[in-house]
Amino acid sequence: MEIVQVVGFGLIATFLIMVINEQKPVIALAIALVTGAMIFLFIMAPLQSALELISTLSGQAGINNMYIQTLLKIIGIAYLSEFGAHIARDADQESIASKIELAGKMMIIMMAIPIFQVLIETVLALIPGGA
Repeated sequence: MEIVQVVGFGLIATFLIMVINEQKPVIALAIALVTGAMIFLFIMAPLQSALELISTLSGQAGINNMYIQTLLKIIGIAYLSEFGAHIARDADQESIASKIELAGKMMIIMMAIPIFQVLIETVLALIPGGA
């Protein structure tokens, strides 16, 4: 699906939500949630192609697959937590949105620890008299 179609779909849903929100706010929220999920599903196929290309290129470059997988997981966590926080904000749940963002940040830190460890070990190995 092209970006023009995604944007068009989103704008149509936005207009529909604006019209319905006055009379039926619960239905408007449901439309917003379904629209968000549909847009997310629309991008899954191109995203899969991009991930396969990144995997192929990293293999050709001789980069350890563990690092690429970790970085992609970190990016995924960032996007998913942002997506979830936006859904919570759409439902006027700022407190829950903040907790989702905090959980995403904590997961990113936990995922990044092995990369930091390798980085520190590499720096220490380069320093004379280091570890």
